[in-house]
Amino acid sequence: QVRLVESGGGKVQAGGSLELSCSNSGRNFGPYAVGWFRQAPGKDREFVACIGWSGSTTHFADSVKDRFTISRDNAHNVVTLQMNNLGPEDTAVYFCARSNERWGRPQIDFYDYWGQGTQVTVSR
Repeated sequence: QVRLVESGGGKVQAGGSLELSCSNSGRNFGPYAVGWFRQAPGKDREFVACIGWSGSTTHFADSVKDRFTISRDNAHNVVTLQMNNLGPEDTAVYFCARSNERWGRPQIDFYDYWGQGTQVTVSR
């Protein structure tokens, strides 16, 4: 069973940092890729970052590269998105998602399971 839960969202000033976590309700993610996506009001959901099953491969959207990092701790069943130097353009609901493949991809259709999302708000 897959039930993804995001946590760590909140409000922060521009230039600040937040760390988002994704868990599978205490269960392991299995040997599958996990991704983070976000959706701002009035916009489509967009890819942010993903990580392969072992944690050795990662991909980032150009808009967050060099500011965000993604990691996974398979022993503790958590995937973390560390977001630094946040700006108002990063304001969105952030979702984690799990695929049924080992290697991550940026395409939204690649992911089969989704969490409910966590709000991130960045003020000027």
